[in-house]
Amino acid sequence: MANLSPLVYWSQTKQTLLLKVDLKDAKGAIADFSPVSVNFSANGHGARGVNAYKFELHFYAPINDDTATFVVSDNKIELQIRKLEPEWWPRLVATPQKPHWLKIDFDRWRTEDDAELEEKPRDVRQDYGKEYAELQKRELGYIKEKTKKVYMIFYNLAMFVGYLYMMVVVGVLYYRDGADSIARTYINVGNAFKFIQLLQYLEVMHPIFGYTKGSAVVPFFQVSGRNFILFLMIDMEPRMHTKPVVFYVFIIWSLVELVRYPFYLAQLLGREVGLLTWLRYTIWIPLYPMGILCEGIIVLRNIPYIEETKRFTVEMPNSWNITFDMVLFLKLYLLLLILPGSYLVMSHMAKLRSKKLGRGRAKRRQHLHAD
Repeated sequence: MANLSPLVYWSQTKQTLLLKVDLKDAKGAIADFSPVSVNFSANGHGARGVNAYKFELHFYAPINDDTATFVVSDNKIELQIRKLEPEWWPRLVATPQKPHWLKIDFDRWRTEDDAELEEKPRDVRQDYGKEYAELQKRELGYIKEKTKKVYMIFYNLAMFVGYLYMMVVVGVLYYRDGADSIARTYINVGNAFKFIQLLQYLEVMHPIFGYTKGSAVVPFFQVSGRNFILFLMIDMEPRMHTKPVVFYVFIIWSLVELVRYPFYLAQLLGREVGLLTWLRYTIWIPLYPMGILCEGIIVLRNIPYIEETKRFTVEMPNSWNITFDMVLFLKLYLLLLILPGSYLVMSHMAKLRSKKLGRGRAKRRQHLHAD
């Protein structure tokens, strides 16, 4: 069955774009924004009745995909987008031929007075990406992929397999031995966990070398925070190896990654899987608070051990003439983890969820334009 596209009405200002999707009672709306495109899908009542609708648009110029979002109301869905550079566009899409379902929203239309919108030089291979790929496949028998993309596919696949392996091992042992296997979790998968957690530092390098978008600071603190718990709080304290909290934190970390890496793989392969997208931006709601709680318990259980062993503590006198109290550091770490740390992580994920899954149903406006 051919994909059905809803009617989409667009308007612009110099700084923004507004796309109104004509779908009533929409369910499961997903909008995946990139700097040059948007992929949209939803179920609702559109031009062809109640059906699953989807569309893809490649924009005339780059947009700010970090701030792009959408709002679902009873009779429409509005995609709110900021242009990367403030300028008037002569058209919405990259190609001169627009889809038949794309219309101008004359009720909201704005344009620059007496302005001649001169078209910039275009790259045909980008504007006609699907057609170019199909031509390449016919000529060569395959589609050439960029080295970066191939590497990212293998990286995400390898990380998914690694976390899946650890979950399978833990699950099989728990099924076989019951609760007795919980105390042996670190013995069974600890080394594998350390290896794959060290591999995650590659995610700090990816934005530096242009393999992914964003800053290297965020993944650095995320990976380092998890490795602080794994290496310093668990691995270096043998008495922590048998604690049940290690079993729970390993399960939580693995569940998060078993959704995240397949989602990235789907994005790299150009596939939009609605359930996977929903899980990626929803599963954190129960798992992140539980993970923060487990990490806090691990730090708390380590405090008396470090008071006893003086591990990582530097006392006077010494050749550097400095002092460092590891117990005080852990107490401060615990305070920062619970208060600002958890707030920053949860608010960041809530912002991403709003961007990908929308901000929920908006109230019906009191004054509507006549159709």
